[in-house]
Amino acid sequence: MKRPIPTAALILYVLLLALGLGIGSAYAVLKGAPPFGARSFGPWHVWPKLGSAEADPYMRAIVARRGDIPLATGEGLALTALVDNSGRQLDSACSYRVGSSAPAARWWTLTVYDADGKLAPSELGRNGFTSPEILRDAQNGFTISLSRALSAGNWLQLPPSGPFSVVLRLYDIPGAAGLSMNAEDLPTIERLECGA
Repeated sequence: MKRPIPTAALILYVLLLALGLGIGSAYAVLKGAPPFGARSFGPWHVWPKLGSAEADPYMRAIVARRGDIPLATGEGLALTALVDNSGRQLDSACSYRVGSSAPAARWWTLTVYDADGKLAPSELGRNGFTSPEILRDAQNGFTISLSRALSAGNWLQLPPSGPFSVVLRLYDIPGAAGLSMNAEDLPTIERLECGA
């Protein structure tokens, strides 16, 4: 004859299972990007309400967990790229070309981060560019090289290995440019070659 499992033990088991699933799912959501409110422009993703009072609870929790200070609605937008224009994950083993079109903003920055969201280490001590620092061509276009090996011109060193992200922050966007933006207004991210 089987010995019956006490009701209290079943209740405790169900409660512990629910607690584990709840904490695990909350951790998984808070570790990534906000699950709602994203807009995509080619490889770039932005959460326009991230720095506003209209941010949903997930956005607020993710920002609090990371310790980020997002741009407020009137300050600008921060766009993040984890993939290139072909949709392939950005990989430090490859080299990339970013550029040609300048975003519609009074001032902007472009920064490289490693897989943990930290500034990528660089032999030159440079992790990003600001719009006034960029070398431009006669048509006011620009190209930024992303690679592990030193390159002439506008160059940012990639992390030693693994995936990385590129963040483009647009400050003082004229009018409603952030709402009417499209992929052609933003720099492309083109994979050139991959090494060992």
